[in-house]
Amino acid sequence: MGVNKKEGLMRPLPFAAALVVAMTTALTQAEENAPMSDESAVLQTIQTMTDAFAQGDIDRIMSTYAAPAIVIAAPGQPVTGDASLRAMFADFVAAGVNFTYGTHEVVISGETALHLMPWEAPGPDNSKMRALSVAVLQRQEDGTWKIVIDHPFGDGVLAPR
Repeated sequence: MGVNKKEGLMRPLPFAAALVVAMTTALTQAEENAPMSDESAVLQTIQTMTDAFAQGDIDRIMSTYAAPAIVIAAPGQPVTGDASLRAMFADFVAAGVNFTYGTHEVVISGETALHLMPWEAPGPDNSKMRALSVAVLQRQEDGTWKIVIDHPFGDGVLAPR
């Protein structure tokens, strides 16, 4: 009983090719359906906020903040409450401030995340303003992350007094 070597090699090839295609498809689908990591979800919240800010979309900016949130509008000037936050963001948008953002660092412990990011923007006298944004986010019941404390001047404590 002889075995045709040519036939013996040909039969596994279609099976192997089908197996590779099936595995690749399964891995691609698993990646697409995989839950987003907490760090990615925090970064997505920050990206949504910064994009909305650049587009002047106050409602979308506000959607990234939990109630009650607090934002430091300027060093030593906390702002809280929906109407006050909206007015503050509208003033920044109206001023046409264009921010440039640096690298992100995210630290997560349980349901709380710390986000750090340097930023730059032209100042009122055309000088360059720079600061470190420090934000605290909390995971919401639906699994999303929202900002509860936003301190865009977080490195201000380092300035000489």
